[in-house]
Amino acid sequence: MRFQRRQREIPELNTTSTADISFMLLVFFLVTSSMDTDHGLPRQLAPMDDQRQEQRDLNRSNVLQISIDDNDQLACDGKAVTLDELRQQVESFLASRQNNQYVIAVETGRKTSYNAYFEMQNSIVVAYRKLDIKPMKIMEGCLTPKPSPKGEGSGALSMKH
Repeated sequence: MRFQRRQREIPELNTTSTADISFMLLVFFLVTSSMDTDHGLPRQLAPMDDQRQEQRDLNRSNVLQISIDDNDQLACDGKAVTLDELRQQVESFLASRQNNQYVIAVETGRKTSYNAYFEMQNSIVVAYRKLDIKPMKIMEGCLTPKPSPKGEGSGALSMKH
């Protein structure tokens, strides 16, 4: 007499709701987690309009020229400065201006790093905030020396924008 082995059934887990639970956990974590986004620099640039070529005359004493060369060297009115010195010079420049007829001209080299430009912008913004001055307006254009009638430097600049 031969005994037949009875095949045992292996008990299985009920996995029908596993996909539903996984989906609900995924939605829960997506909703409750925070996603950091970069905000960038809040600046209002002048509109692109090739038709407009308004010219404005400025006194050289009302212009603060800031430049960053290709090696990220910062200069203010032709003198090399650090970020802290730039902030102090911008503060003193803004504090000495009674009217809104001033310009902070920024010139950068083609190979200037974004980080150097960003740090320079932050220094300027800190100076504005410290003096509690409303946000600056950025204008496109270039500053050119205004010729005097006698052919010598007049100490004035002309802004074309």
